[in-house]
Amino acid sequence: MKNKFKEFGLTSLAIDNATSVFLVSFMILLFGLQSYQNMPKQQYPDASMPTIFVNTPYFGNSAEEIENLISRPIEKELEGVEGIKSVNSTSIQDFSVIVAEFDASLEMSEVLRKTKDAVDKAKSELPTDLKKDPEILEINFSEIPIVTVNVSGDYSPDELRAYAEQLENKIELIKEVSKVQMRGQQEREMKIDVDLNKMQSLQVSFTDIENAVKTENLTMSGGEIVQNGFRRAVRIVGQFTSDIELENIIVKSEKQRPIYLKDIATVKYGYKERTSYARSDGYPVISLDVIKRKGKNLLAAADELKIVLAEEINELPSDLKVSLFNDQSVNTRNEVSNLENSIISGVILVILVLLFFLGLRNASFVGIAIPLSMLMGILFLYVSGTTMNIVVLFSLILALGLLVDNGIVVVENIYRYMQDGYSSIQAAKFGTGEVAWPIIASTATTLAAFLPLAFWPGIMGEFMKFMPITLMLVLGSSLFVALVINPVLTSRFMKVDTQADERSGYVTKRKNVFIGIAIMLLIAVAGQIINIDWIRNLMLLAAAISALNFFVLRPGAFLFQNSMMPRLEKFYNRFVTFALDGIKPILFFVGTFILLFASGLLFAVKTPKVTFFPSADPIYINTFIELPLGVDIEKTNKITKEVETKVLQILEKNEQIVEAVLTQIGENTSDPNQPPEPGLTPHKARITVNFVPTQDRGGVSTREILNEIRGSIKNYAGVKIFVDKNADGPPTGKPINLEIRGDNIDTLVTLTARVKALINNLPIEGIEGLNADVNIGKPELLIDIDRAAARRYELSTFSISDALRTSVFGKEVSKYKDGEDEHPIMLRLSEKYRNDENKLINQKVTFRNPANGQIVQVPISAVATFNYSSTYSSIRRLDGQRVITLSSNLLDGYNANEIVTELQNEMSSFDLPEGYTYEFTGEQQQQAEDMAFLGGALLLAVFLIFIILVTQFNSIISPFIVILSIVFSLIGVLLGYVLTGSTISVIFTGVGIISLAGVVVNNAIVLIDYINLLIRNKSDDQGLSSTDELPYHEIKNSIIEAGGTRLRPVLLTAITTVLGLIPLALGINFNFFTLISELDPQYFSGGDNTAMWGPMAWTIIYGLTFATFLTLVVIPVMYWLAYRAKMVFVKRKSNGISAL
Repeated sequence: MKNKFKEFGLTSLAIDNATSVFLVSFMILLFGLQSYQNMPKQQYPDASMPTIFVNTPYFGNSAEEIENLISRPIEKELEGVEGIKSVNSTSIQDFSVIVAEFDASLEMSEVLRKTKDAVDKAKSELPTDLKKDPEILEINFSEIPIVTVNVSGDYSPDELRAYAEQLENKIELIKEVSKVQMRGQQEREMKIDVDLNKMQSLQVSFTDIENAVKTENLTMSGGEIVQNGFRRAVRIVGQFTSDIELENIIVKSEKQRPIYLKDIATVKYGYKERTSYARSDGYPVISLDVIKRKGKNLLAAADELKIVLAEEINELPSDLKVSLFNDQSVNTRNEVSNLENSIISGVILVILVLLFFLGLRNASFVGIAIPLSMLMGILFLYVSGTTMNIVVLFSLILALGLLVDNGIVVVENIYRYMQDGYSSIQAAKFGTGEVAWPIIASTATTLAAFLPLAFWPGIMGEFMKFMPITLMLVLGSSLFVALVINPVLTSRFMKVDTQADERSGYVTKRKNVFIGIAIMLLIAVAGQIINIDWIRNLMLLAAAISALNFFVLRPGAFLFQNSMMPRLEKFYNRFVTFALDGIKPILFFVGTFILLFASGLLFAVKTPKVTFFPSADPIYINTFIELPLGVDIEKTNKITKEVETKVLQILEKNEQIVEAVLTQIGENTSDPNQPPEPGLTPHKARITVNFVPTQDRGGVSTREILNEIRGSIKNYAGVKIFVDKNADGPPTGKPINLEIRGDNIDTLVTLTARVKALINNLPIEGIEGLNADVNIGKPELLIDIDRAAARRYELSTFSISDALRTSVFGKEVSKYKDGEDEHPIMLRLSEKYRNDENKLINQKVTFRNPANGQIVQVPISAVATFNYSSTYSSIRRLDGQRVITLSSNLLDGYNANEIVTELQNEMSSFDLPEGYTYEFTGEQQQQAEDMAFLGGALLLAVFLIFIILVTQFNSIISPFIVILSIVFSLIGVLLGYVLTGSTISVIFTGVGIISLAGVVVNNAIVLIDYINLLIRNKSDDQGLSSTDELPYHEIKNSIIEAGGTRLRPVLLTAITTVLGLIPLALGINFNFFTLISELDPQYFSGGDNTAMWGPMAWTIIYGLTFATFLTLVVIPVMYWLAYRAKMVFVKRKSNGISAL
């Protein structure tokens, strides 16, 4: 008996100390629920890439000067830093932006330190007149605003700003908020607009005005005086308090005649020259971007924000509109809620299946693994600082069917022992001991499949790594529950029901059910009387479920277990006996290979569409407007208003699903899916349409609205207009992204134009419109100084440049204090002079001759000439080489992989000069990298599974059989995609196949292990030695018996895994919380989660459905063939081989 029955030490210890196990279970429930409640919730995981921005402003310089003076020196130092992967720089007028990407293994603190050291080294080569040091920023996705508060109304800019600042101060007090960034406000300045003719006639220079303002506008300390034992501070207050005071200062006194500032200039306290517009509902708007602290609860931050706004709005004017835009909490709350409800739906389906297969009591034993395993995993996640996000929640859905697998095997085996007459404690110990190591091995193989995904590099890995982490924690917890908690519960509460028990107890149970339903109805009535709806609704639902369970589910389950299941088992035994007879095993085995080949061939002939990332309906739509370089913002505003009108007309018929429309011109106009664009962009605009959540759209497709907008705004000559939706995942670049590299910028521009013309002339549909990120055509006025002539007049290049820069760009000569705010005092020529190139070039530089003290005035035209030219919008460099990128979105219904393949074929014959190359990057490059990783991860997962199996079985052949089952499961995946015509997602289908590998092996391991166990037991019963073999018919009977015994757990584990994923795969969405609180399930189908996670769910469903047939039929066939082959080999080799 000792040899036949074995126990698992941890399980036996737990059964002997049941009270302690009950206490541990209670603590898991308590602390797990508390962890879930306190866990920060947000839409996406906190992802921090080892990528750094180095921003350097250097005003008054062209893109080429910025490249040479700023970008190149910093790039040079960064490229020598250990661990650097790539350096990407963008040089535009007045700004240098460098993006440095480091190896993913480096910590962000180390990356920041290395970047700062490199930039410090480069400072010695930067211009000496650089007023602001390079700014170093890390790219952190938690820094993305969680909501934008828009303040708009028919108010002056100062009034709007005051109201916005009032809200800003209150919002910053919220503990979950890191900072609030204000955008769209009009800044004030004290303007000194000089009349050129008057200034020159009175022989006044810009330097005279600057010195006069600086010496007059100051407040300084005069020290302290001591009187009667007290110290009194002396402070001289001389700062300007008004524009009148400023205009009355004396800028120069010549021949005892004072010249006042007002004699040569107009002084006005007003707004800076308009560089941007922003409006909402036709009114000017100031936006407050609210950024939460890293690791804080997004939903809590948004809820607290709304409370603060509700309080503050009462103190603001009634006609002032305060609205929320792009509120991430809405999408987060909906997606988290939908996934939570998908979990509940999956749990219900799993419990129903368990009920039919195992009965209510045994289903309860297995079902308890779901909350305990999940809460135990959530507890570990909370302690590690992980947030509750859609990746973690989907992982819990995927784990839903898997985490009951171990419990099913254990509980079903214990139940079988009790049916054989063993006591509950004996059955719990022997039943668990028999399957302990097989389920440990099966869990280990599942974890091995997911383990490689934890090392996914890049931005995608930062998001997806939480899936393997969550699954490993939850599945590890389920193993603990199966080996410790389930045996304890079954040893105390399990019993075997017979038909006689069912009939004898029916009357008593029916009476108890009626009493229970009556009590629930009375409580529901009480809830109605005291006006607590959720109590009433909960009791009504509980009464309905109790009646359904007793009168429908219990009889149905009893019928299934005692009638249908025995028939199924008999049919299965006959079928397996048939499959193992004669030559049929070879036919089944070869037939499976033929089916694998045929499905692969069918897949190749009828290849489904392949996409990198699943695409859901837009949450918001961006319309990007770009006019030619150099266009004034007023013209951009005019065109934008026309486009805006057309967009609003399209939205009118579906205005009920539109949350808000925000128009921005000249600032914040870049694509939010791409790195931010520094500086001002007066020739660009963006119109953003934000929609309500999917379930509130009444079936209206926002994708169709996007296509309608795209089709209505084409006919604008000389204006580029692109329409795009929000990114469906981490930023990866455009689907069409072609980089052309070389050293000479002029050659690059020419090549880019040729490539663009070539592609535009190709008969390839689906490309929205190619756009180059570097354009020539930015108009400029070049002034060339004749140094020899300038020296004759004793003028320097600096004095001429300074006069021209002050005339046009202006010069901050001091600060004007208005209350607590400081504003620049800007000196420049008045508008009619500074916008006239002839007046600029003919203006006189006024200075005093140091030799004789006489005032000299020299026209700039005497020492300089000017001509019209054009320059580049920007200059981009990648890893030390200049690069221009052609990019485009795709029109709806077209596939990026197909279009890029066509483009690559056409580009293969394109003639490039020596030293110039091109490459398709962006989404395609990311896709290739991720495909390579997923392929390697699958191979590594299979290798790890094989190593574990070899250790488990001490054999090569049995692990080989299990690995073949993984390969054969691909038949289901290939046929599933071909027959349904579903689109393959590189990311989620790939992850699904890797997940499938971990799932498929579970049942195969348990089945093969049980076959081996039966063979060992029969050998022991017949007194055979380790070198003796059972007769063929005994081996065959063991295979058939093992298959029949494991039929129920194999079916259960497959069905529960599939049903756990079905609600998400089909997009079945019920809101169980509103069902209880309002008796309203708020059902809707589809949704963003289904679009995103559906491909992965269907991959597992397709593969696992076919793999179940493999486990039940093909694995016994392969085992039988392997055994027969082994015996043939043993007969030929007298020394034999190790036991299978």
